[in-house]
Amino acid sequence: MRKISIGRAAYFMSLQKKASYTTAKFFCVATFMVVAAGCSSLPSLSSMNPFASKAAPRNPPTPLAEVTQRLPVRKVWSTVVGAASIYTFSPAVSGAHIDVAAHDGSLMRLDAASGKIAWRIKASSLLTAGVGSDGATIVVAGSGGKILAFDADGKSRWTAQASSEILSAPAVGDGIVIVRSQDNRILGLDAQTGERKWALQKSSPPLTLRAAPGILIKGAHAYIALAGGKLLSVNVANGVPRWEVSVGEARGATELDRVIDTSGMPVLSGNDVCAVSYQGRAMCFNAESGTAAWAKDLSSEVGLGADERLVFASDMTGAVSALSREGGASVWKNTQLRYRGLSAPTAFGQAIAVGDAQGYVHFLSRDDGAMLSRIPTDGSAISTAPVLADSQLIVQTRAGMISALAAQ
Repeated sequence: MRKISIGRAAYFMSLQKKASYTTAKFFCVATFMVVAAGCSSLPSLSSMNPFASKAAPRNPPTPLAEVTQRLPVRKVWSTVVGAASIYTFSPAVSGAHIDVAAHDGSLMRLDAASGKIAWRIKASSLLTAGVGSDGATIVVAGSGGKILAFDADGKSRWTAQASSEILSAPAVGDGIVIVRSQDNRILGLDAQTGERKWALQKSSPPLTLRAAPGILIKGAHAYIALAGGKLLSVNVANGVPRWEVSVGEARGATELDRVIDTSGMPVLSGNDVCAVSYQGRAMCFNAESGTAAWAKDLSSEVGLGADERLVFASDMTGAVSALSREGGASVWKNTQLRYRGLSAPTAFGQAIAVGDAQGYVHFLSRDDGAMLSRIPTDGSAISTAPVLADSQLIVQTRAGMISALAAQ
C-alpha cells in the first residue's frame, strides 16, 4: 500500500519502494501540476495533464465587496522575516516578545509593542516549522528532522534529531519541548539540554494531508492533533497518554474519500478542548477525561478559534461559522468569503479576525458574523491564524511580512 501526503498549498505524493515505475511517473506529473497550481483541493485528472490547456479555477475566490469600516483597524508596525516557501510558520508570543522564523533559517525576536528587532540570527539549517517558545527557550524545526533550540538572546542552546521531517511547530512548556514528526512519532525533550525524556509512536493512515496539526501545552498536560483524525492528550513530564479520541471518522469507498486528519491547533475553552478535522467534524471534549461534549459535521484544513462562549471555524468552502461552546448549536454563518483560502479564526475583542489567500485580514462581528472591517497586508497568503499579543493582532504572511494590527 502506498503512503501519500497531500498539502494545502502543495501536495507531495510519496510512494513505497515497491511501487511501479509507471505509477511513480504518474504521481510525479500530478505533484508538479498541483505545486504549480497551488490548489487547496485535489485537481481533476485533466488538470494534472501538463499538455492540457490551463483551465479556470474550479471554485474561484469570491470577489470582495466594499466594506463600511464599522471597526476601524490600523497597522501599528510591520517588518519582514522571510518567506515560508511551502512550509507553515506562525509567530510565538511570550510576554512582551514575539518570536518569528522563515524557511531560509531566519529567526527573529521582536518587541511586541513596537516591532523593534531585539535580535536576528540565521539558523544552521533551512527551516520547515516553527516557532515554539516559552520566552526562555525558542525552538524551530530544520530540514531532515533537525530540532534547533535557542535561548532568549538567540544563542544556540542545543540540537536534536527527529525520525523524519517536522511540519508542526514544536511546543514548549513545563520544561519540556514536544515535537511531532511526519511519521507520527512524538518526542518530549528537556527544554534546557535537549535530552530525550520520552517518546511515543502513533500509527499513521495510508493517506494523509501534508499539513501541520498543532500541539497545545497547558500546564502539565499537552493536547496533540494527529493524522487520522485523532486528538491525543499526554502528561507533559513523562508522555503518558491520558486519553485519545477521534475528531472524525473515515467514510467513503476509496482511500482518498477516507482521508481524515485533525487540522490546525486544538483550542481550550473553559473546561473543554476543541478540535476539527478535514472531511470530518468539529468537536469539543472534556479536557480532563476526553469525554465528548458535542460534535458537528464540518470539514476544515486550518483549525478552530474560540472564546469563552463560542467556537469559530473556517470550513473548506470559506464559510466562517460560530458554534455554541456548550452544545455546538449553530449561532451564525458568514459565506461572503467563500473559496478565499481562509486561515483559522481568532477572537479579537468584539470581532473575529481571519486571513485569506490574498493577504487580507477580515474582521467579522462575534455576535452575528457581519463584516466589520478589512485591512490588506502584502498580498501573499495568510495561512496561519492571527495571534494575540496584548491588545494587538499579529499576522504572518507567506511572503514573510509580520504585521501588528490594532482596533482604533
